[in-house]
Amino acid sequence: MSWLFGIRRNDPSQNIGDHGLPPPSGGDVPSQPNAGGSGDTGVVTVSDKSKKAMEAYRFDSSALERAAQAARELERSKHSKEALELSKLQEITKQQEMQAKIKEYEASIEAAKVEQRKVEGEERRKTLQEETRQHQNRAQYQDQLARKRYDEQLIQQQRMNEENLRKQEESVAKQEAMRKATIEHEMEVRAKLEAKKLEAEMMAKAKADRENQDLFLEQLRLKASENRVTVLESIKTAGSVIGSGVNSLLTDWDKTLTAVGGLSLLALGVYSARNVTALGARFIEARLGKPALVRETSRFSVLESLKHPVKTVKKLQSKPADALAGVVLEPKLEERLRDVAIATKNTKQNKGMFRNILMYGPPGTGKTMFAKKLATHSGLDYAILTGGDISPLGPDAVTAMHKVFDWAGTSRKGLLLFIDEADAFLRKRSSETISENLRATLNAFLYRTGEQSNRFMLVLASNTPEQFDWAVNDRLDEMVEFYFARIRRERTIVEIIFR
Repeated sequence: MSWLFGIRRNDPSQNIGDHGLPPPSGGDVPSQPNAGGSGDTGVVTVSDKSKKAMEAYRFDSSALERAAQAARELERSKHSKEALELSKLQEITKQQEMQAKIKEYEASIEAAKVEQRKVEGEERRKTLQEETRQHQNRAQYQDQLARKRYDEQLIQQQRMNEENLRKQEESVAKQEAMRKATIEHEMEVRAKLEAKKLEAEMMAKAKADRENQDLFLEQLRLKASENRVTVLESIKTAGSVIGSGVNSLLTDWDKTLTAVGGLSLLALGVYSARNVTALGARFIEARLGKPALVRETSRFSVLESLKHPVKTVKKLQSKPADALAGVVLEPKLEERLRDVAIATKNTKQNKGMFRNILMYGPPGTGKTMFAKKLATHSGLDYAILTGGDISPLGPDAVTAMHKVFDWAGTSRKGLLLFIDEADAFLRKRSSETISENLRATLNAFLYRTGEQSNRFMLVLASNTPEQFDWAVNDRLDEMVEFYFARIRRERTIVEIIFR
């Protein structure tokens, strides 16, 4: 409705033309009078800028006239109401558009505020992160400084400790030097005092000796004369006693015979006691003890029973068992060893001569175990020797070998003498590596095993039987080879272990 009041925002001719109104005539426009009162040549032109400035202060009455004319036209027009409604609708539309723009502006303002809050939050978060990082850096720096200060304090403390220790060591060294100097001074003073004291004593003693020299000489003369008289009297007394005794023995033959008989009986008693003592010791050693070469034996011994009473009782209560119980062997070897066990048991029962056996084969095949089982099955005692123990004895090996066979011959039940590693001393005598002591020991062994015995059974074990002397092979009645078990034997051993 601004065109009704003559407010020209745009060109008024265009606004009125839009509603079907004619433009204003040229006579309505005011014109400036001429300065000279004549035609166009005398018109004073004014610039557009000054005209616009002047029009701002000029009232335009033509606008009111146009408005009134337009109102009359609208009233006479049959579309006046529609035009009014149209103008109202246009105003409402413009208001709605303005409100929509206002809402858009408000929404954009709110969005800007939200975005600003986000930016502020992000800035605040970044600020906090930066503050946190700065705080961490500051804390790390403070920690580094603290650690550095602590390290410097430790270094300073260590230096102070080292300095104190050095001072203490110097102080101790000074004190020790002072103490040594004091002790040396005391010893020197004491030595001087002792020397002076000794010198004074010697001078006093020399002075006393010089003064009492005649008395000492007189005492020495008296002692010498008394000793001489005593010795002479003793010689005279002994000579008279011995002379009278010899005279009485020579004149009385009964006393002479009695003295000679007494001396003879005394000598006989001394020699007899010595020999009887030696024989008794050997008898006790053979009956009660065991030789030094015997490592293990089941033979009853008083000393062993006193040392191991429980083991002795178990041995006495044990009964003869199967010779191959617990021994896993190949079927052929088991059959042959069973024949050996039966023959040995029958020999023991019939009091016959035992057969000497050689068992050879690699280590761990059960030779020693079978020898023990064989002795228990046959009712014999067993004794185990090792050939390696004989060589270190040297010259005493022959005596030790004789003691073993003497001890074996005294067994009442019979003895199975098992010599393990027999090839260590029963080597061929033609070999250059055998020593004289081993050669003598071999000869003693051959001498004691020259004939079969019903007192002991000899069982030799060796890994290399080809090294035996030919005479040793002559003493053997049977040779049994032991060899490693196969899968069946290993399975049987495992079953026995985990049974």
